[in-house]
Amino acid sequence: MTATSTTTSTASYAADAAPRHDWTLDEINALFALPFNDLLFQAQQVHRAHFDANAVQVSTLLSIKTGACPEDCKYCPQSGHYNTQLEKEKLLEIEKVVAQAQAAKEAGASRFCMGAAWRSPRDKDLVVVEEMVRQVKALGLETCMTLGMVDGEQATRLAAAGLDYYNHNLDTSPDYYGEIITTRTYSDRLETLATVRDAGMKVCSGGILGMGEGAQDRSALLQQLAKLSPHPESVPINMLVKVPGTPLENVDDLDPLEFIRAIAVARIMMPQSHVRLSAGREQMSESTQALAFLAGANSIFYGDKLLTTGNPQAERDRALFAKLGLHPERRDTCEDDTQRAERLAQQAQRNAQAERAAALAVDASV
Repeated sequence: MTATSTTTSTASYAADAAPRHDWTLDEINALFALPFNDLLFQAQQVHRAHFDANAVQVSTLLSIKTGACPEDCKYCPQSGHYNTQLEKEKLLEIEKVVAQAQAAKEAGASRFCMGAAWRSPRDKDLVVVEEMVRQVKALGLETCMTLGMVDGEQATRLAAAGLDYYNHNLDTSPDYYGEIITTRTYSDRLETLATVRDAGMKVCSGGILGMGEGAQDRSALLQQLAKLSPHPESVPINMLVKVPGTPLENVDDLDPLEFIRAIAVARIMMPQSHVRLSAGREQMSESTQALAFLAGANSIFYGDKLLTTGNPQAERDRALFAKLGLHPERRDTCEDDTQRAERLAQQAQRNAQAERAAALAVDASV
């Protein structure tokens, strides 16, 4: 068998195979080590088996509460531990959020994401956030929130309000995580993701590349994401935005081709997930972005800002889409009240069945 036929066979198998949660580090490292053209070819095969290759899901992100976060994430300008000259802002009024969401919809976004710089939301803030979700949902947009850690009751309330996605990134590998964050553990993040899933919401979780991590850390990050069952419906892959005043402001740049490799490997490992080309696009050339789409990225943030850092303006994105023959993804994915009630009832039934099974297992072992 020739090298060409071997590559084709492997790609065809990957495209047809069911999603896996048991990827080994050796397998992931082997994907990263493929010749660049072979890796992108495999990623394209997988991508086309599950998605329209020229459709890109478009989201807009708004910071609804900015700055003074108690966490010490070394990449984040919103951390209260660092002086980044960022002005603190209280929780936005609901009317302002809805107006921004309407503008995002008119500009072509299908999902509206809202982020608050909290360790976890307080009850009085959650009441306001729930109403934001309800009103943004009423516009016909998918909704996403990132609010820090949430417990079961909070997640259930957000789901009942109509929240479609909850974002909570793993950021990096378990081994490198302590170099980046000390105020929240890796297990804290995994627990929040499990809580969100149990409440019936979709999961948005990814990481940040270019924080000084090694190649093995990038493999381990993707391994952790792929272990989640089911895979996150949305996987944002961020390139570090080096903000003056943060501890990572002078870290060495990651080679753009290594970033593209990570996009391609994420696509192969999580074939049914939307892989989002996220933070760092403002620093990327059009050629790098084009390669990312070729590698399987099929979601972007659209607009002028990502929470507090820059993002390519909408006009530039539209021009790039035109050059590449891409178009915004249009899907009728927003649930009505009846559909949501049915899904939450089914989820509650599954949870009850799991609890009964666990109780029986305990009884049997006694």
